[in-house]
Order: sequence, then C-alpha cells, then structure tokens
Amino acid sequence: MELKRVVVTGLGALTPIGNNISEYWDGLKNGKSGCAPITYFDVEKFKTKFACEIKDYNPEDHFDRKEARKLDRFAQYALISSDEAILDAGINLDMVDKFRVGVIWGAGIGGLKTFQDEVINFAEGDGTPRFNPFFIPKMIADIAPGNISIKHGFMGPNYTTVSACASSANAMIDALNYIRLGHCDIIVTGGSEAAVTPAGMGGFNAMHALSTRNESPETASRPFDATRDGFVLGEGAGALILEEYEHAKKRGAKIYAEVVGGGMSSDAYHMTAPHPDGIGVERVMLNCLNDAGMKPEDVDTINTHGTSTPLGDVAELIAISKVFGDHAKNININSTKSMTGHLLGAAGAIEAIASILAMEHSLVPPTINHTTVDESIDPSLNLTLNTAQKREIKVAMSNTFGFGGHNACVLFKKMDA
Repeated sequence: MELKRVVVTGLGALTPIGNNISEYWDGLKNGKSGCAPITYFDVEKFKTKFACEIKDYNPEDHFDRKEARKLDRFAQYALISSDEAILDAGINLDMVDKFRVGVIWGAGIGGLKTFQDEVINFAEGDGTPRFNPFFIPKMIADIAPGNISIKHGFMGPNYTTVSACASSANAMIDALNYIRLGHCDIIVTGGSEAAVTPAGMGGFNAMHALSTRNESPETASRPFDATRDGFVLGEGAGALILEEYEHAKKRGAKIYAEVVGGGMSSDAYHMTAPHPDGIGVERVMLNCLNDAGMKPEDVDTINTHGTSTPLGDVAELIAISKVFGDHAKNININSTKSMTGHLLGAAGAIEAIASILAMEHSLVPPTINHTTVDESIDPSLNLTLNTAQKREIKVAMSNTFGFGGHNACVLFKKMDA
C-alpha cells in the first residue's frame, strides 16, 4: 500500500510570548521571555512564584459569558488556537466532507483548575455533594477535541492523546498516520494545557522539578546553561491543520511544510527522570528518521525538548551526538522553552510550529538566557545561544518527552518550489 503524503496547511497559537501566530513568531525571533511573577493566585507560600502565563487574555473576548463558564481554560485555549488554524488554512467548511475531517488533540492533564476548584468547594462546604453539573465535562482531557468537532461539525476520528509532555507530539503522529493510510483528508491536531494553578505549581514544586529563581524569573528558563535549576511552567495551545497533499493541492491551499515522519519510544527507566545515557531519546530520533526514509545528515535543525533541567538537557544532547555523529556540529540545536516555558501537553505542538516557522523564514530562534558553559555538554554543538541565526532549513526535527518515559519525535520537510 502506497502511503499518502501529508502537509501542514494551517497554524494557530496562543502562547506566553504571543496570542496568535504572528505575535508568537515575533516573540521567537526576538528572543522574548514569557516568564513573569504569577498573577492568577497568591504565591506567598510557594517555593516558585513565577510562570509563563498567557498575557492580556480575557475569555469574554472570545466566548460569551455563559459559554466561557462551561469551559476550562485548557479547552478555551484549544478552541481559540484551532479556530486560527482553520481560518489560516482557508478551509471552506461547507465544501469539505466532514466525515473525513478529524480532531486529534493532546493534553497531559486537562482541566486541572476545574478539578481543584470543585474539590476545594466541596471540602469547604457542609459535606453535601453540591458539584457543578459542568464539573466532569469541563475537566476531562478529551473535551477539547470534542468541543472543536462540535463547533465545526467534524465527524472523523476524535480523541485526546495523553502521554504527559509528549501528548501533542503523539497527537500529531496519530494524525499523520490516519491521513497517510487514507482514513482522513484533514485533521485538526495540536495540544493545550492550563496548569498554572495552586495544584499544578504545588505538585511540581514538591517534585523539585521547577526553577526557584524568584529573583530573576525572566531568566529562569535557561536550557543547557550550567546554572539551570529546573523548568518553568507555561500554558497555552498550538494547533496545526494536517492535510492530504493532493487534497490540499486541489483546493489551492498554502502549504507550510510536509510532515515526513514520526517516531515514538519509551525510556523504560524511571517515572520522571530520563535515562542518563539518552537511550530512549536516541531510539526515538532513529525511529523518526527511519519512518521518514531520511538520513541523519539530512537534518538541519532540532528543536529539543530542552526543559532546563539538570539531567534532561544533558541526556538529550548525548543522544543527539550518538544519532548524528559528526553531522551533529552542523545542526542548529535550540530550545524555545527558554522563551515560552514548558507547556506540558501543549509543548510538542507549539514547538513543532516554531520549527515550521523557522523553516518558512530561514531563521532559527535562539536558546535564550545562556550565561555559563556546562562543561558536561559537547562544546562543538551549536545550541543557537541568545541570538537567532539565519539559515536555510530543508528538514527540521522536533523532540518532545514526557514523565513516564514517553518519547515522541516529528520531522518536517520544506516543500520543493
């Protein structure tokens, strides 16, 4: 069976450094930090007092008040970013076969604030179980793609992938394969997350996973730097329209890139720590290259998982050196989490979008906040430190890994003119 080609025809984003694709790219290329003191709740008793929140966001700018109350923020973000991507793709919703349009979405946690608020309200009440009737449908992770499909009438495959921080990368890989196998013409894919809550911050603090650089939050996310001390929690969403190539060409769609491969693997090592030798990460990149039928030397850039954790950054770079050998020093390696923070289940989506935009603009966004060389990192690697670098990009790789040892890798190729 000959696999169909899959292309990206629409993009949408709601991120800590920009509330749409144009603003997001502007923030990326200029090395903008999205990190600031938390405004959502009182942080006095928390070890970490900052995060990468969405700025200038009012739900009632996008939804009427009644609708907004039925949606957790992660679902709001999903609808906003997917609407932008659908509009960007120029899809005539009256002309497509909606049975062949699906929604596959990633979320690592889902409606955490909804769950937290309802349980607190119950605990502080008189013991009578007076829960909001929208509690469950607001909270469950699969409600985001459900709402997208309901809004637009898409009746193809519809579900959520949950693999912690690899969730939206897994969603993209599933979407790629559904289209390649001929089951769908179009799939709305991506991911969203809204975990900047007392429960989210408290939980990650308890694991000692978050940076505590409270004196300088804007520089706290510093992948590959010797002084890195943990990741910075972010929130938001990224959406991509994946489409069968002939279907896109027939309707005259703009094509951003071709999705040529997706790989998955497991560390099978530890609940939260990566394998120190990067074995699972090495395997996921090889699986992705094999799926695409490409060689290591074909890759021009890698947007790493690069969370700014002491163990994770080194393990990933070790794996890159193993997979790409001498070619590794010719690759522009970066981590856009240095700007956006870590969007958990949405990370794969917004970082894939960053890779696609870098390809379109021939510009690799920087890894910001680097001040101190880590002697355990190979100095020959180009980590695109502090300043964006111009480069013609034909093939871009995006890595995403999650607690539980979940690894996902997606490969994009520039379309021939």
